[in-house]
Amino acid sequence: MTCTDKHWNMKPNHRMAKQLAVRDLACLVYDAVNLEGVAMTLPEVQTLLDGITVGGHKISDQNMALNQAETWKRLFALVEQKQFAFSKATALLLHSIAGKDEALEWGVFRTGNVTISGSEYEPPAPGALDSIWKSIEQDVAKKDDIYDKAVAAFLQLARAQFFWDVNKRMGRFMMNGILLSAGYPLINVVAKRQQEFNRLMLDFYQSNDMQPMNAFLRSCLNPKIIQNFQT
Repeated sequence: MTCTDKHWNMKPNHRMAKQLAVRDLACLVYDAVNLEGVAMTLPEVQTLLDGITVGGHKISDQNMALNQAETWKRLFALVEQKQFAFSKATALLLHSIAGKDEALEWGVFRTGNVTISGSEYEPPAPGALDSIWKSIEQDVAKKDDIYDKAVAAFLQLARAQFFWDVNKRMGRFMMNGILLSAGYPLINVVAKRQQEFNRLMLDFYQSNDMQPMNAFLRSCLNPKIIQNFQT
């Protein structure tokens, strides 16, 4: 399967896409926090989501996991109510949950300059963020393939660094909101592919070439899940 395969001949199925995503909530949270360097096990995440505190972890790490879960739940609700849109308002809403007590400010675009660890690429100045957001919206809207559309949303949000922190996670929330609202299975980057993900992201920041990351993110989809949407 290549980046040019139009939806892999999948047919949208809103109910199945949502059901599969909700079923995998604990795994989505587990992979996200581990990608951020928080070494929680899947049973620990499941216990935490059941409302039971787990020992041996910082409160901030547990809060990150809980914020991830709450953001997913809000995203699922927006999709269910047909209120998800790839818009600044939606991004700010989701960041107000995902970035709570972790970013310097949450629910608003950053007001200062930031850097990306390990990269010489310099994200845009805060005064340019509104116009860059509008440009990304336009570019995403022009794409025909739903996965090209979703991946571009994630990558360009991550590259622009609209927020003080939680940018890659926010990009993935918006990416998956696009997919779920269109009735397609979401993309989850599993923790065991962290090194590959980080290396490709650093290359992308510098080059702005989306093709390698597009191929990588598509490879994160389980072929068996794809088959469910081809029947």
